[in-house]
Amino acid sequence: HNFPEALAFRDWLVSEVGATLVVRKVEDTIKQRSLTEPKGKFPSRNWLQTYTLLDTIEEFKFDCCIGGARRDEEKARAKERIFSVRDEFGQWNPKLQRPELWNIYNGRIHKGENVRVFPISNWTELDIWNYIRAEKIDLPSIYFAHERRVMLHEGQLVAMSEYVQPAENDVVLTKKVRYRTVGDMTCTAAVESNAATLDEVINEIISTRISERGETRIDDKVTEAAMEDRKKNGYF
Repeated sequence: HNFPEALAFRDWLVSEVGATLVVRKVEDTIKQRSLTEPKGKFPSRNWLQTYTLLDTIEEFKFDCCIGGARRDEEKARAKERIFSVRDEFGQWNPKLQRPELWNIYNGRIHKGENVRVFPISNWTELDIWNYIRAEKIDLPSIYFAHERRVMLHEGQLVAMSEYVQPAENDVVLTKKVRYRTVGDMTCTAAVESNAATLDEVINEIISTRISERGETRIDDKVTEAAMEDRKKNGYF
């Protein structure tokens, strides 16, 4: 359930830099493993992505996977190491994390294990945007203010799509919004915003007091330990 803008940007970037893109689909994993498709108003496949990720790591024998998670986003990520070792089942055990002193990291693993590496763990959202501005990095348009039909759900603005349909009493509005983080369309909310340029986004971030996941991710609110539980099962 990806945002079309994110997929279009991905394909453009791959073409621009001449990279090799490996794509595996959650829908195929659901069929191959006979998994149960999520139901409800916001049927997020987020937790099912874990199976697709682990199958792909096994298929290509990846021993290192690089991610963009940051410690200021969410409490499970706050305690995870920059070099996060996963066992042969792709699982994370927060009690068996390795010491990381200064810039010394231990990437040694056994056969079948892999390391999830998060180079920008200690960056903040503001650091990211300042770096984007300094290096003139291209971004999907979804990160900047645009008009979109959204449904108001418990104070959050969820985009209307083929995956999210309003019930009779739901309030649907057209708002000027942007996305602070981009995940599954069914579990990522937008924020009201007029920030259409890098400078405007940066000024907006300076004034906010809530992390992007705290403000916009519905899936993190399922339980207090939602993110940690997913990570223990192999999620990024």
